[in-house]
Amino acid sequence: MDRAEVEKRVKKVVSQVLNVPEADIRPEHKFTADLGAESVQSLELVAGFEEEFDLEVDEDEALSVQSVGDAIEFFVERL
Repeated sequence: MDRAEVEKRVKKVVSQVLNVPEADIRPEHKFTADLGAESVQSLELVAGFEEEFDLEVDEDEALSVQSVGDAIEFFVERL
């Protein structure tokens, strides 16, 4: 899966969970500071990414993913 496809799918999950238009989501956006994710939504994001990419995310690894760009890099490296 190429980077553009991963980015598109990450933005889709973020848009669904945080109710933000995909067009407004940028790689530099931090989930909490820029997109307003609360702790429950952070868990929903991880679950959404796991489902979207059919990949289990370790809890410690999930904590290191703070931004949209981090999520894109995380899945590019693992797919």
